[in-house]
Amino acid sequence: MTDIINRFKKELGENNVLLNEPMSAHTTFRIGGNADIFITPDSIERVCRAVKTAKESGLPYYIIGNGSNLLVKDNGFRGIIIQIYKGLSYINVEDNIITAGAGALLSTVAKKALDASLTGMECLSGIPGTVGGAVCMNAGAYGGEMKDIVVSSKVLVNGNVETIDNASSEFGYRISRIMKENMIVLETVFKLEKGNYDEIKAKMQELAAQRNAKQPVELPSAGSTFKRPEGYFAGKLIDGSGLRGYSVGQAQVSPKHCGFVVNNGGAAADDVLRLIEYVQKTVYDKFGVMLEPEVRIIGE
Repeated sequence: MTDIINRFKKELGENNVLLNEPMSAHTTFRIGGNADIFITPDSIERVCRAVKTAKESGLPYYIIGNGSNLLVKDNGFRGIIIQIYKGLSYINVEDNIITAGAGALLSTVAKKALDASLTGMECLSGIPGTVGGAVCMNAGAYGGEMKDIVVSSKVLVNGNVETIDNASSEFGYRISRIMKENMIVLETVFKLEKGNYDEIKAKMQELAAQRNAKQPVELPSAGSTFKRPEGYFAGKLIDGSGLRGYSVGQAQVSPKHCGFVVNNGGAAADDVLRLIEYVQKTVYDKFGVMLEPEVRIIGE
């Protein structure tokens, strides 16, 4: 372990290598035990080098953005967390084309689009994740999805940096070929349309007001806890099962929106996991529908 830590420090700089780092500080759930090694490469080249070194170490590793769709178990992660949230957060706007690093927040990209009077990101402006995670899972909201605006992505696959276009990304509901084949998004190019600044701003404000009124944005969570089952809405199934406000420890089915599990303060990952299992069983017993978690779960 010491050898690999020293190698990371030499390749990435000592300030970019942390040991026994609490993952609760790096997830929007504010939950999670410690990661053995937590590294923050600050360029595409260093991300590629970090992944190569992680693979050669033989230790488990996992790539994260800002941890907005992540639950880390209470015993933490025995291995290497590679965070690309702040290190790859650049955003460049040229005409109607935006090029963004995988670590850029989607909300910040949407703000840059607004500043340039570019339309197409209004529906996505409130998603709390990074570009890389959003592209990987084809994130969407209010009728819009990443697939609607992505031109191409620069990805790391099998040790090589390649460019994959929209069609080759095979976007589906909360999935993509990028996710299926464990590619790592490094950078994405978006194509938007010229629009009216005031109209774009008004739409973003309208959707933000809807989100704030209907979703528990005031409490830590990982966003929608479950994927939408075909032909149903997860929140309605959970509500119809009598689980609105149901709690396990400090983890709770949000009374505001049943599709969200929230951290009411000091929730453990085990609380969330037991609540997810209970919701799945209860909904299945009542409606015959097995809910599939949308939140990614790592650790031990």
